[in-house]
Amino acid sequence: MRRALFIGSDIYRGSRYGARHPLSIERVPAATDLARSLGWMPPELYRTSPRAKAAALTGFHTPAYIAALAAAERAGAISEEIRARHGLGTLSNPIFPEMFRRPATAVGGGLLAAELVMSGQARAVYNAGGGTHHALADRAAGFCFLNEPVLTIRHLLRLGARRVAYVDIDAHHGDGVEIAFHGSEQVRVISVHEDRRWPFTGALEDTGGGAAVNLPVPRGFNDSEFAYVLEELILPAVDGFAPDVVFLQCGADALTEDPLSRLALSNNSHFRAVAALYALAPRLIMSGGGGYNPWSVARCWAGCWATLSGQALPEDLPGEACAFLAALTWSRKGRPAPELLATLRDAPRDGPVREEIRDGVAVLRQRL
Repeated sequence: MRRALFIGSDIYRGSRYGARHPLSIERVPAATDLARSLGWMPPELYRTSPRAKAAALTGFHTPAYIAALAAAERAGAISEEIRARHGLGTLSNPIFPEMFRRPATAVGGGLLAAELVMSGQARAVYNAGGGTHHALADRAAGFCFLNEPVLTIRHLLRLGARRVAYVDIDAHHGDGVEIAFHGSEQVRVISVHEDRRWPFTGALEDTGGGAAVNLPVPRGFNDSEFAYVLEELILPAVDGFAPDVVFLQCGADALTEDPLSRLALSNNSHFRAVAALYALAPRLIMSGGGGYNPWSVARCWAGCWATLSGQALPEDLPGEACAFLAALTWSRKGRPAPELLATLRDAPRDGPVREEIRDGVAVLRQRL
């Protein structure tokens, strides 16, 4: 059994949601190429993602929605009726050339990841294009056209997993996943996300019909606070559920540099979560998710892959990796801080653990 495999695809190259959209950047190719420049992705660890067929997508989504999504890609346009019914062609979920093929490929990667871990071919799999946790059964939402985590978890259950723990450290609450598994006894949904941030769900009191553990955190959430939450809440919640598989949604938008949150994590928090959950889980699937700064996302996701696959992170990046990061561009902002071009691991962003976080963890621990 391999320690870890990486799933990627060329569908992500050149595919963007539009010049003014937060996903005007290419994230999976950036993380993949940075990892390759560091020698972390030999061919034997890489798998090309298949594209999920429409029949597989209706394992969660309605046939009408899948048909509308495919038709919108073919036509490059949408009617007002379809926009209103399915949330397609909006500012958040716009029309773009790969709007069906790209998310269907991300789902195909998740389904392949499920098969790889359940068949014993790998203990862990990283499907970097996945993690699209907002999509609903009949509607696109929050940059997500298809809900890859839901479809992957359902496939895990079909393949024989008795229980799956879903851990979401994206800055935004994974509302689509919680809705899909409301009241489930087979899936535990654990989410740590910014309070009062879109989609404005996932309150501390929200139990998802007994299936969910939600911790909204305040602005400025730091590495010390994340470490506390990881040790005192996330790991006990996973361990107590005794899952056969852990799914980690590893969105990078909780990092300080991200424009769509006001949290203050370094990528050390992500690496810490990957290492801890890998040590705990019998099998682990990791996905991407949010993340809208090309430099912080590439460094975070490449480092997550290194952590998952057991490779050491360098103190300073070698010349090829530095040149790769320096060549990235972002129309929304200027050049990044110099350390984002010369290092992979952020400096720690520690601080006090605030009482509201301690209190929230205490409330949730009583429910476990």
